[in-house]
Amino acid sequence: MSEQAKIEKIFNDELIPAHIRERMEELRRKGKIVPDERLIKRPSHIEGIRRAGAVNTGVLDAVAAQIHEGMSTQEIDDIVTAYTHEHNGICAPYHFEGYPKSVCTSINEEVCHGIPAKHRKLHNGDIVNVDCTTIVDGYYADASRMFMIGTVTPQRKRLVEETMKCLEIGIAAAQPWACIGDIGYAIAQYAKKQGYSVVRDLGGHGVGIGFHEDPFVAHVGKKGTGMVLVPGMVITIEPMINIGTANVEIDPYNGWTIYTRDGKDSAQWEHTILITETGNEILTY
Repeated sequence: MSEQAKIEKIFNDELIPAHIRERMEELRRKGKIVPDERLIKRPSHIEGIRRAGAVNTGVLDAVAAQIHEGMSTQEIDDIVTAYTHEHNGICAPYHFEGYPKSVCTSINEEVCHGIPAKHRKLHNGDIVNVDCTTIVDGYYADASRMFMIGTVTPQRKRLVEETMKCLEIGIAAAQPWACIGDIGYAIAQYAKKQGYSVVRDLGGHGVGIGFHEDPFVAHVGKKGTGMVLVPGMVITIEPMINIGTANVEIDPYNGWTIYTRDGKDSAQWEHTILITETGNEILTY
């Protein structure tokens, strides 16, 4: 039986608990947006995603141990590829919709989807986001970290640290039976108070059985709106926070890299989280 067939079989073998299904139906009758039952991961799915998350975290730990001034972003891609393969994983970005590398490396004003290259070096004072998605036994886990190279300016250091706080605040808002809009509201309110803008064109997403699943997780929002967060859902929260305006643009040459339109710095942190009956669990760091 293929990995995908095993994953599909679990939907039939492991049913959603009756009390959760009843609460979902109650909320649906009240007009709330309730997820399709296929977005609710079963216990065996969750264990598979945890395994992928462990490898994903190990990948970023390996990058953290070796990243340094003067190295190329291609060297980061090499580290990610080697570690993932050594741990029986697959780099999900590689050839995904034509993406040419195994990881995304986004520097300074690059918001996301920076493509590793031999000629692209890390310089003293750079901030760089390394975004990695790992597949293990058919399950996906997704995370990104910011790295500060050498001595960075106080402005860049504060951006990196406050973006991590935005992620933490978003995770705190991702409670069972809350709504997707609660996450975006909490992040945007905090970022605004710090004088930053939040990228609206990109966001988090469901993950685990596919690379990008429903729901879309906006990092701006209104309390009490959007899809209900039901125990068993697995999502990413990955705020992209800009020093300048929220406007972004795509590289016209490579068709992938997203830049801030005003050329000012951006930062991002990302975790994959599981919604539980009592709160949430972080599956990737």
